[in-house]
Amino acid sequence: MKKHEMLNIVQSQLALDLNCTVDDLNGEKDSFVFVETKDNPGRRPFPRNEQHFEMVTMGRAIVVSATPKIIDIVKPILENEKNRDNAFGMPFVCGHGIYYLPDLSRIKPLPPPVGFDYEVVEKDKIAELYQHDGFTNAIQYDINHPRSDELVVLAKSGGAVVGIAGCSNDCPMMWQVGMDVLPEFRNHGLAAYLVNRLTHEILERGFVPYYGTASSNIVSQKVAHRAGYEPTWMCVWKGRFENLELKPTS
Repeated sequence: MKKHEMLNIVQSQLALDLNCTVDDLNGEKDSFVFVETKDNPGRRPFPRNEQHFEMVTMGRAIVVSATPKIIDIVKPILENEKNRDNAFGMPFVCGHGIYYLPDLSRIKPLPPPVGFDYEVVEKDKIAELYQHDGFTNAIQYDINHPRSDELVVLAKSGGAVVGIAGCSNDCPMMWQVGMDVLPEFRNHGLAAYLVNRLTHEILERGFVPYYGTASSNIVSQKVAHRAGYEPTWMCVWKGRFENLELKPTS
């Protein structure tokens, strides 16, 4: 898979999720695009409510996808602000996530940390791992989850599972990578290795691996970089609108 092919897949999916166009995401100016949230067929099955609010940027333009009532509240405020950085710091904004794609120009297999055993677990065997606690970022612990577990790379020490990188089937072409390493086995390079190994497994199967982390989680961001990823888009996936009488700033 080439970089432009991977990016086209991601942008097409984001446009479907947000109910916008790829051109909206590719805007070259610091501008806002406001679109009404819709449950388009094929969108990633993340939960939504009556006050749904998302704000996404891939560099310059910002796409705001929200329910009509929320758009009425935030549109005059954001259009008056006209500043991308301030927009992401608004009082009603929370849930900042940074999302990464493999940097195909530099990603390469990492050497496995010594002293551990490794195993690739396919979809039909992943449920057997649900007996192990402590890996909620890597596996769903639910065989009926709408974003099903697809593939796992795990590390063992003395026969016990101590680290898991897993991916969920978020949509037809994109599998999201998550990982956990038990506290007492951290700082050995396991996290980066497991994510890197899983990423290569996903790419070999013809899917797009992507990795997400909170903007405050520096440790996770370092794992992404060491594993061969680069930041590609930022998403605010939650808002605070308890006071719906919020007025635009002057």
